[in-house]
Amino acid sequence: MSFDRLCEKILACKNPTVAGLDPKLDYIPDWIKEESFQRYGRTLAGAADAYLTFNKGLIDALCDIVPAVKPQAAFYELLGWEGVKVLKETIDYAKEKGMYVITDAKRGDIGSTMEAYAEGHLGHTLVDGVELRAFDGDSLTVNAYFGTDCVKPLLEVCRRDGKTVFVLVKTSNPSSGELQDQLIGDRPVYRVMGEMVNGWNEGAAGQYGYGPVGAVVGATYPRQLQEMRAAMPHVFLLVPGYGAQGGAAADVAAAFDSRGLGAVINSSRGIMCAWKKEGCDPRDYAQAARREAIRMRDDICAHIQL
Repeated sequence: MSFDRLCEKILACKNPTVAGLDPKLDYIPDWIKEESFQRYGRTLAGAADAYLTFNKGLIDALCDIVPAVKPQAAFYELLGWEGVKVLKETIDYAKEKGMYVITDAKRGDIGSTMEAYAEGHLGHTLVDGVELRAFDGDSLTVNAYFGTDCVKPLLEVCRRDGKTVFVLVKTSNPSSGELQDQLIGDRPVYRVMGEMVNGWNEGAAGQYGYGPVGAVVGATYPRQLQEMRAAMPHVFLLVPGYGAQGGAAADVAAAFDSRGLGAVINSSRGIMCAWKKEGCDPRDYAQAARREAIRMRDDICAHIQL
């Protein structure tokens, strides 16, 4: 019940990054789409097949150098049940290749609804007394606006199954301050949420000093990132906003502890669409993603001690 497994994968790869798998048809080379459309037509099933082929190529190219992937559920749900099936297949394939999987679904509710999210995404589903894994991700992003009632069911699954969650604290989008920077007394909302995350981790630190409840803090707000690293010394950070959203390696360096641990930096479009930026042969898209992932790793590691 901690981020020990992710820390170990980061140390093995010497790479504190995560590749976002947020596929769109515009990101996928035409040759993949045409092969899928020939099999299934220009249908949701055809698009889902293209997603899976694209994702598997990326995972194959990245699995020995990038410790984790982060599929964003919305892009799969866009394709209905065919897309949700591909989300599960993507999770399974990444785990077969030894990668840590963060399901980016930003779920948040209470009671039996949150129990269902927790069991479905991280735990197991009971079918007439038989325990079955539905999605079986390693971690789940969570919108904890409901407070402790939202997080408690997740903590129980994390404790039982060794999983983790990332709670939204200070997000990378431009309008995040409209709510997150508002004051509760003399503290901004994001600081209050950070203090709640600290509390949910109390007494649950693993070998590397981090409990099961991580926090999402964006690279686009480097001052707040530094502030929250200091305020949450035992909270593992998921840091979006590097690259396409404007965050730089120097900005994200403040997310790490003195060992170069404690954070994982996400890049989605930068890695998935590297073949477009390079202008290389579309059949080389996966190797272009690998080259970008190596560049990103080296860029970040130049600013930290790992």
